[in-house]
Amino acid sequence: MKPVHENTTINSDNIICGETIEELKNLPDNSVDSVFADPPYNLQLDQNLYRPNNSKVDAVNDEWDQFESFEEYDKFSHAWLKEAQRVLKPTGTIWVIGSYHNIFRIGYIMQNLGYWILNDVIWQKANPMPNFRGKRFTNAHETLIWASKDKNSKKYTFNYDAMKSLNENMQMRSDWYLPICSGHERLKNSEGKKLHPTQKPEGLLHRIIISSTNKGEVILDPFFWNRNYRSRSEKIIKKIYWY
Repeated sequence: MKPVHENTTINSDNIICGETIEELKNLPDNSVDSVFADPPYNLQLDQNLYRPNNSKVDAVNDEWDQFESFEEYDKFSHAWLKEAQRVLKPTGTIWVIGSYHNIFRIGYIMQNLGYWILNDVIWQKANPMPNFRGKRFTNAHETLIWASKDKNSKKYTFNYDAMKSLNENMQMRSDWYLPICSGHERLKNSEGKKLHPTQKPEGLLHRIIISSTNKGEVILDPFFWNRNYRSRSEKIIKKIYWY
């Protein structure tokens, strides 16, 4: 790509179907205000999971979460994170969410690329899936990494007062107690089955958007998913509006 001015804008309110890395390369430098990424977990599931009553657990076994090795996953992660850093404005920040399967590898790669980690936020799940085998602790949280483009990015957005107002006028901490996505906000098919195994709750995204973006800014979601396109790498470019 040819270098572009940092104030270059892009068309927002678009969903672009395709492989994330290839589509990211088509976006201009310094054109996105914020990135929220929910990348593949690389769970490495090699067998089915069952509840005590022998019913099968609807686990994450989709093609988009399957990698041949850690090396392949790291290569994929490095590639999309590098492109996300390129399109992110100097004043922008990135959020990446993951589990213990991948978040430490993601953080390592981010630091090697020069991202500057601002916080790691723990999403403590109010109603986590139980550990059916009784062989480990119940996995009751996920980790979000919040980072600026590099260590020289000093003018990033943090709406301190807005977050404080959401927390009974007390400083918002880095541990967020929220339920998993369920009920009316859970997307389901005509048979009543959930459309995506790791759909994130609106309350989580609400905090992310309110805390680190401003009205009219552009958010890039490199792993947006819809039921008509099940690649591991679909993306959305979305301008946010506050009401």
